Amino acid sequence: MINSEGESGKDNLHQSVSTAGINKRAGGMGLISGRKALQKPFSEGVKSLNAIQDVYLSPDVTIT
Repeated sequence: MINSEGESGKDNLHQSVSTAGINKRAGGMGLISGRKALQKPFSEGVKSLNAIQDVYLSPDVTIT
């Protein structure tokens, strides 16, 4: 399962990490990210993409 994040908003980092965690716990293997990372300043977009990656790499976030 791969989820799309949806439109960009004010709290992108929190929304992205939350969506990635929900997706991974449900057995998902990835998250489509575009607007939430690319419509922000570069450093903010990189921070968001790194946070999403950290969720999928974390052994602490497991399938429920």
